[in-house]
Amino acid sequence: MSLRDAGPPIALVVIFLVFSALSSDFRTIGNVQNIMDTAAVLAVVTCGITFVLMMGSIDLSAPGIMGASAIAVALLVANNRNDNDLGLIGILVAVLLAAALGCLSGLALVLLKVPSFMTTLGVSAVGLGVATLMFAGVQPNISDAMLKGWAVERFLGFAYLTWIAVGCVLLGYLVQRYSRLGRYAFAIGGAEEVLALSGVKVAPYKVAVFTLAGAFYGLAGVMVTSQLSAGLVQAGKGYDFAAITAAVVGGTLLTGGRGGILHSAVGVLLITALTNGLVQVGVSPYWQGGVQGLIVVAAVAAAVVPQRRRNQVTK
Repeated sequence: MSLRDAGPPIALVVIFLVFSALSSDFRTIGNVQNIMDTAAVLAVVTCGITFVLMMGSIDLSAPGIMGASAIAVALLVANNRNDNDLGLIGILVAVLLAAALGCLSGLALVLLKVPSFMTTLGVSAVGLGVATLMFAGVQPNISDAMLKGWAVERFLGFAYLTWIAVGCVLLGYLVQRYSRLGRYAFAIGGAEEVLALSGVKVAPYKVAVFTLAGAFYGLAGVMVTSQLSAGLVQAGKGYDFAAITAAVVGGTLLTGGRGGILHSAVGVLLITALTNGLVQVGVSPYWQGGVQGLIVVAAVAAAVVPQRRRNQVTK
């Protein structure tokens, strides 16, 4: 393990020690449980965006895709707008809708040759449009006991949503570590031209990665609906930047080819613990966004400096 790999976990430990010294409430078991529960949705979104970042692409579609899946699931499970009561099938349909929107991002990228941040921004707008059409001016409130229970029922002290997030991190790691999709995502980010020259058709794997990311965003939208007991068009607002922040802080490079799911998971905990600690010690919420921005800049700079040194020509 390199120093860069060890840096984020060390920073996480330091943050816990510092805020534990500054606030007695921070180091309580209840607050640790709160940090984990708060990190659940962000962790799932970050799982999806990490695969895209590993390819060296940028994905800004999370807010729109999450909004579409949130409204879709709210209208498909038991709710106050219609007589639907599809339960797990409704959740599956919402995730599939999100995966389809993610697939649209991938297809636009490989067929139109448009930069990923532009295609995904467009797909986010499409998702928000679909969500607004389904919203139809009346907020759907859910009454499905199972979906509402995800946010309120607990197992071993943690909400079901937290365990779903843990499962997503584990699934993402297994895909990254043991599947061809995960290995090729790394290879595309590291040296796409070399991979293409070796005979691998890169385009289908790019589409597959965006589709997988869309599915993660869709599940995150369902989780937000569980937390709010209602479907909101803006369910995913801000999660794109927060997920990119967490992934970069955890050690996943924006240029691709380095990092991964476990790195990004550490980044999620680091960002969530930092935000929680700032609240515990009385720092204004208006400063927290600025602190996150500074952390991203510092993390990117720390990752780029070694690359610059490695790329220098010795004469």
